[in-house]
Amino acid sequence: MYAFANLLNTIISLYIWCLFIFVILGWLVQFGVINTQNRVVYLVMDFLYRITEPALRPIRRFVPNLGGIDISPILLVLVLIFIRDFVVVDLVRMFG
Repeated sequence: MYAFANLLNTIISLYIWCLFIFVILGWLVQFGVINTQNRVVYLVMDFLYRITEPALRPIRRFVPNLGGIDISPILLVLVLIFIRDFVVVDLVRMFG
């Protein structure tokens, strides 16, 4: 069970990093620092969009618009940290 908890912890941590990278790349595209005409940038942004959007879409449905500021990634990171700390730590305590 410890191996499963460790795997779950690693997957959640990687997903949080993907969210951070997606948000930072979005800012860089909006400020014109990087260009999505570059094939590598486009592929990375498309991959990150496809893995993060299914989790962000339900949050965006319930969170009000704050003048163009999207706080759904922040809320998702908080939920993922809660799940990681609560579920994974309790799994280790219960079965470890």
